[in-house]
Amino acid sequence: MRIEDTSISAVKLLHQFRADDRRGSFVKTFHHSSLMASGIDFDLRESFYSVSNQHVIRGMHFHHPPFDHDKIVFCTDGKILDVALDLRKNSSTYGQSVSSQLSFENNNALYIPKGFAHGFLTLSEKATTFYLVSGEYNQQADDGIRYDSFGFDWKVAHPIVSDRDLAFSSLSTFNSPF
Repeated sequence: MRIEDTSISAVKLLHQFRADDRRGSFVKTFHHSSLMASGIDFDLRESFYSVSNQHVIRGMHFHHPPFDHDKIVFCTDGKILDVALDLRKNSSTYGQSVSSQLSFENNNALYIPKGFAHGFLTLSEKATTFYLVSGEYNQQADDGIRYDSFGFDWKVAHPIVSDRDLAFSSLSTFNSPF
């Protein structure tokens, strides 16, 4: 696994190991030693995936402390535009976002640390997105920032967004606990 900085240094682009042959493909989605060598101490606690239709935006989600957690996100089918929004109030990049296209073809993942909201837009007809998470889901700590409130251009005219995600606070009214 090769790990690369993004424009917000706390968020990392992970280039996953992949081997292709006549049988198909083998992908290593998690390698603790590589993460540790890059200063990422990731303790896997939960894993899940979503299947989304084209133009779906999921996000921007996070958990309040003490239930906040790190995420590693990758796409095993289709293509997504993955977005991380810095919510760390003492950070020089507070309110800024970083994005990366993730797909099976480019074999990339995004590491998103605590203090960031996460979301994505499905670019392909369908996409399967996996999440490796360092904490377990806690309903009372679950929250989000409205997807269209932080100046990010999703480049989609009519996104499909859940009622829950549409009800989130805007970044301008959000009081960050991070």
